Amino acid sequence: MSSFEESLAVVGRQLNEELDRLLPLSDGPEQRLQEAMRYSSLDGGKRLRPFLVLQSAQLFNCTLRGALQVAAAIEMVHCYSLVHDDLPAMDDDDLRRGRPTAHKKFDEATAILAGDALLTKAFEVLADIDTHSDPQVRCELVAELAIAAGDRGMVGGQMFDLMAADLELDVAAVTRLQNLKTGRLISFSTEAGAILGKAAWQQRQALKAYAHDLGLAFQIADDLLDVEGDAEAVGKGVRKDADAGKATFVSLLGVERARTQADMLWRQAVQHLDVFDERADPLRDAARFVVERKA
Repeated sequence: MSSFEESLAVVGRQLNEELDRLLPLSDGPEQRLQEAMRYSSLDGGKRLRPFLVLQSAQLFNCTLRGALQVAAAIEMVHCYSLVHDDLPAMDDDDLRRGRPTAHKKFDEATAILAGDALLTKAFEVLADIDTHSDPQVRCELVAELAIAAGDRGMVGGQMFDLMAADLELDVAAVTRLQNLKTGRLISFSTEAGAILGKAAWQQRQALKAYAHDLGLAFQIADDLLDVEGDAEAVGKGVRKDADAGKATFVSLLGVERARTQADMLWRQAVQHLDVFDERADPLRDAARFVVERKA
């Protein structure tokens, strides 16, 4: 395991402890819902978005408590989106992170409610005073996550994706789709540390530019895994985009050009971090990791 993967694993353990604290079980009929929320968010995934939150927060000497709460909130939103994406009405997947998807483990209605509850819980966490003592900062976090996750971000991108098989998409259109569906949440994850730290405009713009290139590199790598990856290693079904007739970076560019583009994007991403010197090395390592990962 590389030093970066070890750092990612440390963040994963920290996040699981935080999610365990924020998502307790209670007595009564709602316990089944809470079990589904925990099943869908604990002990799984790369935890890349929380990693980006914690590392960007360190650049501005933010408290670990506040950064962890923001990281947990973003992961709740991300996990809610996966629960809903996996439903029969969406991507109809049976496997996620190497385990049965939430609607297979529980049932469709419980999975829908678990996603709803994770989404709303995320905003409860951001609004908590432990996230930041300044209410203006908490309000900005809430507003920015709402934009990143809503119709002008992730959910809008999912709608676009559902329509994609019936549309003639070029590279520009696929880039816009993925910026909405994947990139906006990655961007917010990276900028969250700057919001917590009340960073200067130049520093925040540098992180925004880094996140833009990182998000596209991440999606191209995902498209490559869908074509070349092994379902057991990836932890979910593969080759589904091709079977559905969806345009992707790989279908439009070909495997080798897509790989070259991903390599260019991660190298371009790290150049935006020069303003932070060596303090941003973990973010540089993250950019390389997203294009070299096998799962």
